[in-house]
Amino acid sequence: MAFSIILCLLLLAFSFQCSYSSPSSPSSLRKGSSLSVEKPDDIIVSKNGMFSAGFYAVGENAYSFAIWFAEPHHSLNATVVWMANRDQPVNGKGSKLTLLNSGNIVLIDAGLNEAWSSDTASLAPVELNLEDDGNLVLLELQGIVLWQSFDFPTDTLLPGQPLTRYMQLVASRSLSNHSSGFYKFFFDDENILGIHYDGPDVSSSYWPKPWLLSWEINRSNFNSSKIAVLNSLGFFKSSDNFTFKTSDYGVVLQRMLKMDCDGDVRVYSRNNVLEEWYVSWQATSQGCIAHGICGANSTCSYDPRHGRKCSCLPGYKVNNHSDWSYGCKPMFVLTCNRNDSTFLKMRGVELYGYDIHYIEGSNYSACEDLCLQDCNCVGFQHSYGNKKRLFKCYTKTQLLNGRLAPHFTGSTYLRLPKNNSFSASAKESFNAYDHVCSSVQLQRVYIKRGANHFVMFFLWFAASIGALEMVCIFLVWCFIIRTHQKSNADYQHGYQLTLTGFRKFSYSELKKATKGFSQEIGRGGGGVVYKGILSDQRHAAIKRLYNAKQGEGEFLAEISIIGRLNHMNLIEMWGYCAEGKHRLLVYEYMENGSLAENLSSNTLDWSQRYNIALGVARVLAYLHEECLEWILHCDIKPQNILLDSNYQPKVADFGLSKMLNRNNHKNSSISMIRGTRGYIAPEWVFNLPITSKVDVYSYGIVVLEMITGKSPTTSGQTDDGEGSYNGRLVTWVREKRSNTCWVEQVIDPAVGPNYDAGEMEILTRVALECVMEEKDSRPTMSQVVEMLQCHGRDIL
Repeated sequence: MAFSIILCLLLLAFSFQCSYSSPSSPSSLRKGSSLSVEKPDDIIVSKNGMFSAGFYAVGENAYSFAIWFAEPHHSLNATVVWMANRDQPVNGKGSKLTLLNSGNIVLIDAGLNEAWSSDTASLAPVELNLEDDGNLVLLELQGIVLWQSFDFPTDTLLPGQPLTRYMQLVASRSLSNHSSGFYKFFFDDENILGIHYDGPDVSSSYWPKPWLLSWEINRSNFNSSKIAVLNSLGFFKSSDNFTFKTSDYGVVLQRMLKMDCDGDVRVYSRNNVLEEWYVSWQATSQGCIAHGICGANSTCSYDPRHGRKCSCLPGYKVNNHSDWSYGCKPMFVLTCNRNDSTFLKMRGVELYGYDIHYIEGSNYSACEDLCLQDCNCVGFQHSYGNKKRLFKCYTKTQLLNGRLAPHFTGSTYLRLPKNNSFSASAKESFNAYDHVCSSVQLQRVYIKRGANHFVMFFLWFAASIGALEMVCIFLVWCFIIRTHQKSNADYQHGYQLTLTGFRKFSYSELKKATKGFSQEIGRGGGGVVYKGILSDQRHAAIKRLYNAKQGEGEFLAEISIIGRLNHMNLIEMWGYCAEGKHRLLVYEYMENGSLAENLSSNTLDWSQRYNIALGVARVLAYLHEECLEWILHCDIKPQNILLDSNYQPKVADFGLSKMLNRNNHKNSSISMIRGTRGYIAPEWVFNLPITSKVDVYSYGIVVLEMITGKSPTTSGQTDDGEGSYNGRLVTWVREKRSNTCWVEQVIDPAVGPNYDAGEMEILTRVALECVMEEKDSRPTMSQVVEMLQCHGRDIL
């Protein structure tokens, strides 16, 4: 019996090898056809001859399936516009791209591992075509598109290719390493198109300028369609009202918009393949504005002739000479003894963000003393503010985003040990082109295949017969061990369920439930949320966390706390996944979407709005005052308030990193600003101690938005025509409240006349108390609940 099974397996393997052919076509690929990495001429070419698709070398014996601008001859430096497997290159021997008879495109490595798949299926005849615009399209012969590369961009947009809410351009790691890098170009939660740095340790936004509100940069976040397109004439238009024309606008040329590995977005143009690309537009003109470009503890300088240069701060040395994104490390050790420290002045050096304290009107001595009082302070910035004509002091625990800015009216003072030999001129620096988008090639080990399949067949056959008895003995032994391990594993799994109170999912289960993480329904600071259907047919929201560096034990310990939270206005967590590098959370799915969506569509009446305000207040009071751990949400906004089928509110996206010790009032672990522009409390801006009152402030802004229908991050005219709104929602409501008949002037016109004036008065007063500038003047959330319940209608 065993002999027959082995023989059948061998015959199946042999027949598979014999049938694995790779016919190719110059313009398309049909079912059962393949492209081989070992055949350079196995490519698909668009009918106009402008684009080619095939295997492209990305390193030593490493290949990706890609689309590039066709060159007259095979070029190692072709202009690539799309890659299927940029983060998982395949071997240069034995790898194939095949259009299966099931209608699925699969990329198989030499070891028969699936490196990439289109995840499609069709019983009808299908064809893979490379269109004249560079779009690789899998479609049925009736014209139904099953998959297209335009829906899954890498770092490049071609003319006519839309960038939508579910897409992002991700820069390559370097000029020669095409794997995903740190810079991304996408629409954020406020519908604004921008460039974001997503580094190994920190994340931040730098274009457009994050400290400016949307209307100050001529953007609008009203349009939630989130779509941007570059046309063939060189005109770019985005749904947030951002537009530009290239320097060569008006002529049909070869063009591409690219998220470059140096953190800038550029449009490249050329007349034909025989010419070099030139830059016809770029997002930033300042060479050092990109965050993380030189890494930590360094400065970036730029001049038009020599380009960008990175330098370590005095007393620091470079970590990786071939890649400056790793930054620099100190050559000294600081102590907490203030008498052991001194400060080195670096004129014109600015280090953006990550401040412990910010003080206006501070002289140098007070700023220096403030830094010396903190063992974690590594320096401070002392600069003159032209607007308020005051000196400003910023003390820092991290030295990031450093740049030498000639127009910066201030200095950075670096904390160093006394009696050091470091000076402001003793910096370790290298030529810009040695580090920006460094050349680090990928490699794939060559997997040799047997020269003679028949010889290997009989050798393996003989060895199998000889080992058959040993295999049988081994299987019996494995059965006994497996039985013991299974009982132990069942116990461990039962312990985890007891610990967390919900189910542990496998990564493959959640990948299947989300159809390969294809339907994105939300995005936040912690990760991306996808819609999925679990094996028991429940609809779920599955959040894939960005930070997957936690160990499984630490991750389970933290989510066990969330698993024990139980409130009717808190989104329910059903389970989690902690498998390898993957960290995912599974939540219940909310049918009516977010509060933001419902406010923009004017679907909420007054009673529903009051009900939502009360429900959110109750759950925040629960998180702040009734939990053993002190949980701050830190990002209360309409996008994070979801509505179930009965329009009951459920607060979502409370992060794992906001669980704090209730007795630690300094809370240094959250010194970095959290939240969303327009909703954050003044404490974040002025580096004051963070307490639960930051959530109270954000709650007040949300309530004012529900009352008025006006967003705190936009501007416009008042409905009564009496003046400019100026985007200052709080000021506007306070001014209107001093007038007679103010209720009619403030309330959202979409509510109509059917509202309770008494409830309106109470809700407005509570909201204005919540947004007081001084945190101690704001009520607690339990006091908010009491005021709304005592004076309004308890609808719940």
